[in-house]
Amino acid sequence: MCEAVRIIEADANRSADTHLLTFPLPVEWDVDLYLKDESTHPTGSLKHRLARSLFLYAICNGWVRSGTPVIEASSGSTAVSEAYFARLLGLPFIAVMPTSTSQEKIALIERQGGTCHFVDRPGAIYDESRRLATELNGHFMDQFTHAERATDWRGNNNIAESIFEQVALEAHPEPDWVVVGAGTGGTSATIGRYLRYRRLRTRLAVVDPERSVFFDAWRDTRPRLTAETGSRIEGIGRPRVEPSFVGDVIDRMIKVPDAASIATIRYVETTLGRRVGGSTGTNLWGAFEIIAELRAQGRSGSVVSLLCDGGERYGNTYYDDDWLAANGLDLRPHTEVLARFFAEGRWTPA
Repeated sequence: MCEAVRIIEADANRSADTHLLTFPLPVEWDVDLYLKDESTHPTGSLKHRLARSLFLYAICNGWVRSGTPVIEASSGSTAVSEAYFARLLGLPFIAVMPTSTSQEKIALIERQGGTCHFVDRPGAIYDESRRLATELNGHFMDQFTHAERATDWRGNNNIAESIFEQVALEAHPEPDWVVVGAGTGGTSATIGRYLRYRRLRTRLAVVDPERSVFFDAWRDTRPRLTAETGSRIEGIGRPRVEPSFVGDVIDRMIKVPDAASIATIRYVETTLGRRVGGSTGTNLWGAFEIIAELRAQGRSGSVVSLLCDGGERYGNTYYDDDWLAANGLDLRPHTEVLARFFAEGRWTPA
């Protein structure tokens, strides 16, 4: 156990803290927007933090030992990051995923040393993960249950502490808002708890894509709400309220159309000088709305959000016009909203 913890902590020491980028806005607005660039982690996404925490949590609880097979229900960035840490520790890793998972995602997981196990029904990934863990005498990591408790929300260089250390010398060192999405709910739970623990006035806004139930469940206090389809914005949004989603620490939620998320990442590509993933577009859409409200109120201040991962993973989806057409997504009305926002500072959603 001691050696495993050392290996994980050594990896953290080798990875410098992620940058806090300034998103350029007109100087006369007197509102600053910062993006915490989580794409610079070794596995390329925000999920690197989650995977590190989950492994430490499982090891220190005695659930993962030398040789323990690790199983996760994921076909996305969490599986990529967990495969990375499993390889560091010399452990077998199996990602349970639907048969419809793209070859690009499979390749990313396998490149990190993971094995992919397929099920026909997306909803079967949880039961199949538990079955495999029992059969192989392994451990089901279960990110959706353990995300909010595996991270030390009081500090210990979690994402919230890192953000506030990095804005300490900025013009507005206590942001008005932090804007994030929810997949497991772990990031929003960590930030929301940290804000209260540190007695900060910063408020937490959580953005939610259109096929996710988090927004409606939070608004209507319906924790058992479910949906039939999964989110098209990878990494955020769920068809059920996950155990790690802590709604009571959230000050506001914003529902974001999928076409708006994708229009945003395409619109800001030149500004950022790079492509980013769809969840970053969801974050930015919510951040722009809040910034427009600050301007309408005649207030200065700052907003912080997350750049969750790079756009190179989405060349065949969000940046592909044929994929957009096949999914019935029209970006034009949302692109017009963005153009008016940057030209006039007003928010007039379609």
